Amino acid sequence: MPPRRPARKAEASTQRTHGLARVLSKRGLCSRSQAETLVRDGRVRVDGKLIRDPESRTHPAARIAIDDTAAGEVARRYLMLNKPRGLVTTANDERGRETVYALFADAGLPWIAPVGRLDKASEGLLLFSNDSEWAAAISAPESQLDKTYHVQIDRLPDPDLLARIQVGVRDGGELLAAKSATELRRGEKNAWLEIVLDEGRNRQIRRLLAALDVSVLRLVRVAIGSLRLGALGKGEWRVLDEDEVRALARPTEQVRR
Repeated sequence: MPPRRPARKAEASTQRTHGLARVLSKRGLCSRSQAETLVRDGRVRVDGKLIRDPESRTHPAARIAIDDTAAGEVARRYLMLNKPRGLVTTANDERGRETVYALFADAGLPWIAPVGRLDKASEGLLLFSNDSEWAAAISAPESQLDKTYHVQIDRLPDPDLLARIQVGVRDGGELLAAKSATELRRGEKNAWLEIVLDEGRNRQIRRLLAALDVSVLRLVRVAIGSLRLGALGKGEWRVLDEDEVRALARPTEQVRR
């Protein structure tokens, strides 16, 4: 008689546990900071147990309830917006200024967050998603995603200025430089440049040009990686298709139950 095989152990889950706040964020329900607040306020239960520690180890497929309402996985959403000038990129502005979220009013969207920022005076391509890992991958310095801007300046550029934009300047301890800078067109007193960045620093183009004594009249982001603003109207938004999403970063898989 062949030797008896040992009883097979129950298969352990291949999914790792994470902090509760991260699990809520990964489900597309809210941001990590919002999740931390919900947990600390005693509004979250995991498998029926009240949890107050945002870092409490939690299985991604655990039963989670917020305010006694089941908090399941939310479908991933990936959007692009043509941001108009004059709106701030935040959900709530402490100064009462109008935000980009006004453009999504009555759209019936779940919670979504901006992927990166455009300041109030800047325009153009802005991404939104409730997939926090996808957003982090796009924003990470190692993503190597070029961001392309069309910038109207208050002077006529010469080759020396374009070269200095690419060499860069130091400002506040940071080296601010463009990957490329080319002239698009010129008028009598001002011109449009195409400036490509391969890193993201706060107000990078405005600070770089100011250090070179150049004023920015308009700044429009026209592309992120292979995704271009195209014919999308000012203030309009649309859903990205699967190929566009994957071209920017790998989307997070849904939690399987």
